[in-house]
Amino acid sequence: MSKYYLNYLDELESEAIFILREVFAKFERPVILFSGGKDSILVTHLAKKAFHPAKLPFELLHVDTGHNFPETIEFRDTLVNHLDAQLIVGSVQKSIDEGRVAEEKGKNATRNALQITTLLDTIEEYKIDCAIGGARRDEEKSRAKERFFSHRDEFGQWDPKNQRPELWNMFNGKHFEGEHFRAFPISNWTEMDVWHYLLREKIELPSLYFAHEREVVWRNDSWIPNSKFLKLNDKDVIQKKRIRFRTLGDITITGGIESDADTIEKIAAEVAAMRQTERGNRADDKRSETAMEDRKREGYF
Repeated sequence: MSKYYLNYLDELESEAIFILREVFAKFERPVILFSGGKDSILVTHLAKKAFHPAKLPFELLHVDTGHNFPETIEFRDTLVNHLDAQLIVGSVQKSIDEGRVAEEKGKNATRNALQITTLLDTIEEYKIDCAIGGARRDEEKSRAKERFFSHRDEFGQWDPKNQRPELWNMFNGKHFEGEHFRAFPISNWTEMDVWHYLLREKIELPSLYFAHEREVVWRNDSWIPNSKFLKLNDKDVIQKKRIRFRTLGDITITGGIESDADTIEKIAAEVAAMRQTERGNRADDKRSETAMEDRKREGYF
């Protein structure tokens, strides 16, 4: 990496740390939305840096769909123990059992949208007034509309036309009882920025991001991992492929790509040559042209 690019990474880091410190100063009970994916791991690393040598001041909030990659849960628990952090877990299965949400049917059923109710219930239960996420504007067109501080109303809903101005990096975190904010400190980062920073900082990641052999099924134009949660039909053919994942979500909807990239250096080179966004292999985003924005309006991450 050039000296100029390293300086640019420093600028992105400084901006993210500034926003994290603003969140800490403005809110009573902020948490980090932690999925076990690279972006939430990056945000957690930045938060640790922002308040070093003090202990991480934010709890981690994970919405557990029950359909996670086992590797993700193992990584989450290891990191939480290493950081001596507090972990809040919202359970989608509990929401289903209590009749708060209904399980989808059919071969393409997913619990992804069900996370919204679980997340909002958890935010209300723990009186969370700001949830810090790892979303970036380059990921998807609806996320490009987000501000650093994203206001959510008393129903947890997001209105892209009701975003507050952020002139001269001045952030308005005032809210009424029952409302909350989402904060996105790495909004201005690109996927390439993330990988170069992860490389520079030597940040550990789940093995899922690196090329490995796995049983998969070709569905929705990507390789979906075979698991006990995947509903197979007669047309599905289980194959073994060497794949990796660019983004992590529910195991039933997260598609992998064929790859030999087994180091961060190789991944960065591979990403540089790609023309599809990293969420291009997420089945939940292919349901409609406005799938992500529709979910975000209802309270999604």
